Amino acid sequence: WPDHLAKRLAREKLPMAVLNLGIGGNRVLDEGAGPSALSRIDRDVLAQPGITHVIFLEGINDIGGARDKATPGAADVIAGHRQVIELARARGLKVIGATLTPFEGANYYTAAGEAKRQALNEWIRTSKMYDGVIDFDAALRDPGRPTRTLPQYDPGDHLHATGDGYRVMAEAIDLALFKAGVRPAVPSSK
Repeated sequence: WPDHLAKRLAREKLPMAVLNLGIGGNRVLDEGAGPSALSRIDRDVLAQPGITHVIFLEGINDIGGARDKATPGAADVIAGHRQVIELARARGLKVIGATLTPFEGANYYTAAGEAKRQALNEWIRTSKMYDGVIDFDAALRDPGRPTRTLPQYDPGDHLHATGDGYRVMAEAIDLALFKAGVRPAVPSSK
């Protein structure tokens, strides 16, 4: 979806680049397939020159990795989101929260995990902690079975999206989120 977002921004002539530093298996709180989002935010986000906005889409691996364990719970993942928001705002950045997409059928799906995902998504949508919200859950979920991704956007792992699914996710992003506070392009010195 970040590639599709970059194309949309270019078509609208919004002078922004998209930096994608997402990593597979990432978690908000703990190490997973790599360092946690909280341990990499300084390097990957806050130290980047010219950054104005952060889209934060994190938590499914924290939730799924817990399986039926109580921790980390939704409140723990929300606390991690709050830390990211506070760190980014301290640098003057706009922070946009993105809801977690459905994951029923994924190898680590449980009913307990689904309850945590629903609680986190509800917090993202309603807490007003974020400067804006992107509802990726609504963009991809099957209306007849909202714990699952629509079949045409599910590559078979029930966790990620197909190429078309990522396009739909990018199309679900209201570009008005980026229009306020966009810095003008700096002319090249060449």
